[in-house]
Amino acid sequence: MGKPQEPQLHIIVQEVKEENSPQYLNSKKLTSPEPRNYKWWICIIMYTFFVIFGQSASTLLARLYYDKGGKSIWVATLSQLAGFPILIPCYCLAPPKSCTKNEQIQKPSALILALVYFSFGICLAAFSLMYSIGLLHLPVSTFSLICASQLAFNALFSFFLHSQKFTPFIIISLVLLTISSTLLIFQTDPASHTEVSKGKYATGFLCTIGASAGYGLMLSLTQLSFKKLLKGETRAKVFEMVIYQSLVATSAAIVGLFTSGEWKGLSIEMEEFELGKFSYAMTLIETAIASQFFVVGTIGLIFEVSSLFSNAISVLGLPIIPILAVIFFHEKMDAIKAIAMVLAIWGFVSYVYQCYLDNKSSKSEYRSGSEVSKSPLLEEVS
Repeated sequence: MGKPQEPQLHIIVQEVKEENSPQYLNSKKLTSPEPRNYKWWICIIMYTFFVIFGQSASTLLARLYYDKGGKSIWVATLSQLAGFPILIPCYCLAPPKSCTKNEQIQKPSALILALVYFSFGICLAAFSLMYSIGLLHLPVSTFSLICASQLAFNALFSFFLHSQKFTPFIIISLVLLTISSTLLIFQTDPASHTEVSKGKYATGFLCTIGASAGYGLMLSLTQLSFKKLLKGETRAKVFEMVIYQSLVATSAAIVGLFTSGEWKGLSIEMEEFELGKFSYAMTLIETAIASQFFVVGTIGLIFEVSSLFSNAISVLGLPIIPILAVIFFHEKMDAIKAIAMVLAIWGFVSYVYQCYLDNKSSKSEYRSGSEVSKSPLLEEVS
């Protein structure tokens, strides 16, 4: 009876040795997330600040442009896109990529990268135009609450593109955010901020919903490009992607500005701007800078975590905008807006709690995986 047990013991010991081999441990690192260091957390905090600050500032400044006499949707669109040159020094000073990590990774061709950046740029210009139309016809508080629906759209696209799991808390989050946006359709006084007809209000609502859906898809595709095409790249790729897609989007907006003929009225618009010519220029410049903060933060969070997490941080900043709109633009905070804001915050908290549970689970998996090297069988064999 003793001899047949020896081969079985030998097989078990051999399996344990293989599990403790460098090849197995390296593959285990790829599937089990390691605890993040302080540099990673600093990056996450920095990108989060960029998203919240950039989103709030750019939205309020764009609303200021319309309120004080601005009428061109193409100028408003261009102001969201044309600030990318300020990122060029950051891109040039970014640390180079490590050859030891990336030398075995097949890089995409320049043609494929150009096609990806061009496609993202055209989409970015289209969605920015739709956002500009939405903000023109909607109060800024209503606009920002509708934008919260992009988290639901992004989660849906992430389900198909990244096999995102729909846990009960994520489902609750999506339902609450959907209800939050839908409630705004039933506002009794859509023209409470400015004299806007119901037709223009509906146009603004549909454009904002459409832009939120399209932007949610674009964020999911951005994550897919980092996963499939830009594997092993450094954070310099974040600036590269922003610069090239913004260059394409800015070019498209300039073509739209001249094709539409709106450029002919810019001198009159500047003269009639209530705050003066200097404030007119500064409003557009500050909008461009704030928008770049937002874009860099958004793509940075996608690069470090995921598109769904990036969108969740964006939704976190949206309830701030209606409060600032009440302070600076004296908008009314009626019952429907208040309920919608509470539901949006509730939906975000539900999603963040699910992220907490996922992080806790991944840490326990990592700890259990690291204990393989402490097997008593190896100690007996040695």
